[in-house]
Amino acid sequence: MIICIILLPFIAGILVPLLPFRQRCHKEIFLEGAVILNSILVWYLLLHHSESTFLLAHFTGDLNISFRVDGMSMVFAGLVSGLWPFATLYAFEYMTKENHENTFFLFYTMTYGVTLGIAFAANLLTMYFFYELLTLVTVPLVMHTLTREAVLASRKYLYYSLGGAAFAFIGLIMVIVYGSTTDFILGGVLDLAKIGDRTNILLLIYVMAFMGFGVKAAVCPFNSWLPKAGVAPTPVTALLHAVAVVKSGAFAIIRLTYYSFGTEFLRGTWAQTIVMIVVMFTIVYGCSRALKETHIKRRLAYSTISNLSYILLGAVIMTPLGLAGAITHLVFHAVMKISSFFCAGAIMHQTDKRYVHELNGLGYKMPCVFGIFTVSALALMGVPGLAGFISKWNLAQAAVNSNNPLAYAGIACLLLSALLTAIYMLSIVVRAFFPGRDFDDSSIQDAHDPNWKMLLPLFVFIAFIVLFGVHSQPIVDFFYDVAAGIY
Repeated sequence: MIICIILLPFIAGILVPLLPFRQRCHKEIFLEGAVILNSILVWYLLLHHSESTFLLAHFTGDLNISFRVDGMSMVFAGLVSGLWPFATLYAFEYMTKENHENTFFLFYTMTYGVTLGIAFAANLLTMYFFYELLTLVTVPLVMHTLTREAVLASRKYLYYSLGGAAFAFIGLIMVIVYGSTTDFILGGVLDLAKIGDRTNILLLIYVMAFMGFGVKAAVCPFNSWLPKAGVAPTPVTALLHAVAVVKSGAFAIIRLTYYSFGTEFLRGTWAQTIVMIVVMFTIVYGCSRALKETHIKRRLAYSTISNLSYILLGAVIMTPLGLAGAITHLVFHAVMKISSFFCAGAIMHQTDKRYVHELNGLGYKMPCVFGIFTVSALALMGVPGLAGFISKWNLAQAAVNSNNPLAYAGIACLLLSALLTAIYMLSIVVRAFFPGRDFDDSSIQDAHDPNWKMLLPLFVFIAFIVLFGVHSQPIVDFFYDVAAGIY
């Protein structure tokens, strides 16, 4: 069943330019139906999964392409399959003003299947294969508009991704050589008898692989591709920045740290110190650049850079509490950020305004969009009662309980980031609702909220932001069970 779930989006995407749809609505029904069907199959699999491994291809020795459902794959696949139908619905309306729709939906839908391949990968080789494939299917999406800026952005994304993959590949080779298996096993698979006196070499390789997978997770200094990728249509950037690409990077680092190298091997070493410093610097750097940025989507992109390293901070604490905190923010941030990106996309779609200083007074013309954006902003700040507070609290709790002095500095970074997030997010809200007495609203008299295809996903996302904020215990308990290896 897993292979069907991965292949269905591929087949649906390939059929888009081939089928003779008489009307645009027929294409929308076909795509939305395929995506919803696939999401239903994913959730059926997650609720009725077995612990058996599906072997697709065997190469030699322990090298194979295989899939399995475990706790981490349940988290990531559940997140992706839950968001993709709403993202596709949103894309239908957004793409009415864009060209080359068939090509867009071809790669957009295929990306769904590739991301699920990463989620269900049973071993490091399989994950690496789909991780590389994710680059190939998303480059055309970044380049979609074919402007000079889009072409340059896609090249940068491709070069960074391929360079990062080279470092990640070194990590894969070391796991093959010094591990008992390439399968994902909580606690790691390294064979200490094989390592001998090569501990420092393995630690260096871990740091290199961390930075390699960290390219897609936008860690410093390999994050400049992410703001540049904002030239893509908003449905693409929302998935790049909230779900598919960047979360795949964070997911891969969690797999590498907890399921391949193992925290017992890494905790307390100089390698842990280095990666902790990198992610803490990225947290502060991302929100500082967001504060300075005036383009709406690029501001949100720098915010993503900062928040991704929240996830990585939890991961590199290297304790079960740290992993639980990382998983919590991986899921909650996806919902918060896709909501804010879709709001930005709705603003650009309805008004053609792209800069913060152009948003004056739009809050009264687009009350639904800006109301939802305001709640998303408060959630990203970590206001109690919303999802962001829960995930940040779990991360801070993990840092305190780790007894690692460097983790306490991580708490300081979280607090500073929360302050800067309040400034760069609420400044947009203030401009929208309080433009000043001398503001002339004649320049925005035609602005209004978008239609239901854009608004429905936004209302669903904001409902989950509130739900996770006020009733998060069941899902957080599940995340703790995943971190403890129960699932």
